[in-house]
Amino acid sequence: MPVRLSRMERREKTRQDLLTAAETCFVTRGFHATSVDEVAERAGYTKGAVYSNFASKEDLFFGVYQRRVDHVLTEVAPGLRQAGPERAIDWLASGTIQRRDGDDGWLAVFFEFWAHVLRHPELRDRFAAIHARILEALTEAVRQLADERGRALPSDLTPFQVVLAWNAMEVGLGLERLTQRQDVDVELARRMGRLLLDAVVGAAPPSASNDGQQQDRSTR
Repeated sequence: MPVRLSRMERREKTRQDLLTAAETCFVTRGFHATSVDEVAERAGYTKGAVYSNFASKEDLFFGVYQRRVDHVLTEVAPGLRQAGPERAIDWLASGTIQRRDGDDGWLAVFFEFWAHVLRHPELRDRFAAIHARILEALTEAVRQLADERGRALPSDLTPFQVVLAWNAMEVGLGLERLTQRQDVDVELARRMGRLLLDAVVGAAPPSASNDGQQQDRSTR
């Protein structure tokens, strides 16, 4: 027997259905090429249902972006914290490059929307706030990494600025990978991420367990 949903539950289901449909459309066709009518049709609702839940197509994209960030912070971040800061940062660098076709579509539309935000200043604060949630989660990892290596960050740098620079490099590599797959691979992302962090917080001290790994890194 079907379960009767409350009005609030039905509204949330509608919202989630619309976000799922919107994400598929954005990833497949891009932000500007996607219409609100297309999202409504794919989700099986009317155009009015879209606008009763989202103020605009930009608001719809923000909802998709927010949901993706929420997933990372609730489903992925706890495991990364348990793995330790160095392995967590290494994993995130690899994840930027190890993308399936659908993930490449998300990266492409993410850059498209980022450029759209630059042309619409009224959107910048909201975009920056969502973006910063991911960066703030990494900030604590940088602090822990510095503590583990017995180093203080340079006095003119904050942990957030270090993460901002690291992320800019990794996102840039992800962008380059879209057209230069033969030159941008997982090992390049890891290597460049390590070099940046080592320059800021110092290289990891050698140990019996990682001598071979450190030697391998030095030859790449």
